[in-house]
Amino acid sequence: MKCGIVGLPNVGKSTLFNCLSNAKAQSANYPFCTIEPNLGTVSVPDTRLFELEKIVNPERVLPAVVEIVDIAGLVKGASKGEGLGNQFLANIRECEAIIHVLRCFDNGNIIHVEGTVDPIRDKEIIDIELQLKDLEAIGKAVDKAKKFLKSGKKEDLMTYDVLQNIQTFVEEGKNAREFPMDDFAKSILDEVQLLTNKPVLYVCNVDENAIKNGNDWIAKIEEMAQTENAEVVVLAAQIEADINELETFEERQMFLEELGLEEPGVNRLIRKAYDLLKLQTYFTAGVKEVRAWTIGQGWTAPQAAGVIHTDFEKGFIRAEVIKYNDFMNYGSEAKVKEAGKLSVEGKEYVVQDGDIMHFRFNV
Repeated sequence: MKCGIVGLPNVGKSTLFNCLSNAKAQSANYPFCTIEPNLGTVSVPDTRLFELEKIVNPERVLPAVVEIVDIAGLVKGASKGEGLGNQFLANIRECEAIIHVLRCFDNGNIIHVEGTVDPIRDKEIIDIELQLKDLEAIGKAVDKAKKFLKSGKKEDLMTYDVLQNIQTFVEEGKNAREFPMDDFAKSILDEVQLLTNKPVLYVCNVDENAIKNGNDWIAKIEEMAQTENAEVVVLAAQIEADINELETFEERQMFLEELGLEEPGVNRLIRKAYDLLKLQTYFTAGVKEVRAWTIGQGWTAPQAAGVIHTDFEKGFIRAEVIKYNDFMNYGSEAKVKEAGKLSVEGKEYVVQDGDIMHFRFNV
């Protein structure tokens, strides 16, 4: 499950990616410095891991991770192959969610591909390119569906109807994710794999002053995002880069306190990206390791077990489950058992975020 970072050239994507992954993607003051998509595996900040570590005292601690792809800057005409358009759009297609970086700061030393700073306009440029590409895909799907209309089957008629409606919707300059859809329409659109149907998180890249006091652009983007039911994260990529350069946790904390911040902005961004991908965490906790495992929301116990090893899923017998808060309250697995707070769950159990799990299996 991957999130792709998109935006116009020179809005701070690669700087942000570097902060997220510590993989030093080239960051330069000109368009297209990111030619190949850079892939980073990012640890998900989770204070529950540290609390578990205090109690269990394991040999090692392993956090959950999420994959972030730094995709080169889109420009007008990308849908027709302008710039490196076709490649960029293919990279976006391979991601399950989009982190859309918008430049919300003035700086005469950093050129803007459109000549002026206007994040709402920038957002619309990228929307239009993605919508144009989607209309190509929808057009092909409509033509294909038309051939099946002769069958007279209700499902074929419904499919054609959904595709025509989404075609009209996107032609009006709207993103597919805003299209009101039932389960049937969702299944049809999932098959067409529309770029504007991917969930999006908007990142306002601001300067130091706006981090403390906000600015007019942030308010406008938050208003726009509300209409799309999307979320917004405000951060200063350059400040995040400065934090990244500091050696110790104490130095970072002092720097954050001076800015009046509780934690780095990238921490909030990673957690939001995790939610955007509809992911959640369960834990295994033993003296060898305390580990956070990444699963989809709504996954069952056998599916969760399969993340550790496919044999765990194939030979699943049962799961022993302790709720995180119970483990914190009682302070050990033995005391949780004594209090009758350890539950034994079968194949139908839907794993909850924060569950501490031990699997029994037989292969």
